[in-house]
Amino acid sequence: MNELVKLLDKNGLVFAFLVVGVIIWLSYLVSKKLTNGRIPGAAIAISAGLVIAYFGGEKGLASVPAFSGMALLGGSMLRDFSIVATAMGASFEEIKKTGWVGLAVLVMGTVVAFFAGGSIGYAMGYTDATSFATIGAGACTFIVGPVTGSALGASSDVIAISIAIGVIKSVTVTIATPFLAKRLGIDNPQTAMVFGGLVGSTSGVSAGLAATDVKLVPYGALTATFHTAVGCLLCPSILYFIVQSFLH
Repeated sequence: MNELVKLLDKNGLVFAFLVVGVIIWLSYLVSKKLTNGRIPGAAIAISAGLVIAYFGGEKGLASVPAFSGMALLGGSMLRDFSIVATAMGASFEEIKKTGWVGLAVLVMGTVVAFFAGGSIGYAMGYTDATSFATIGAGACTFIVGPVTGSALGASSDVIAISIAIGVIKSVTVTIATPFLAKRLGIDNPQTAMVFGGLVGSTSGVSAGLAATDVKLVPYGALTATFHTAVGCLLCPSILYFIVQSFLH
């Protein structure tokens, strides 16, 4: 058994790909057999990953030596590579068709999520400007939250809450998108881009659109990625100063 653990640890990244592949395969199987496709396999996979990570250590499942490759597979390098690779499938001609609307929804989506999330934190007792901004930023995406918290000097528990609210949003978007796509008219590149920019959460938008129409994924993922960038710019600066002026 020790030799097996050493072997898996030595080939950690390869084993991590295998584990994730098995989880995704089982998730889509459960989606098809038990829910008749009503709950997307991607949503089940994400939920399963969160449960597994909970039973891991400080670094989630990567804390277990045999699964150490998860730290690299789930790290920022491969995450950013995946986002860029996904966006490469988008057509620039389709992107231009959104015009000023695309830019407007990016800003609107960031501002609405920021104040909605911050208000929830305020109701929970986090009434200072730093906590409000950090939790509000987490409602944009679980990446913007810790970036904002680190920039403003927020406590670790507040940063953890910002990540948690971002993850909840991501899972919710993943599950809800296939059900709401038809009603919202998300059936072409332009509406997919508006949706991605308004909602944010690259992982949630990508998974949700993949369960809706895989051809729409590059467009939604592209603007959702910009949503993260806009959030990282606005949340620890302009939006924080606005909140500070009211809560000072």
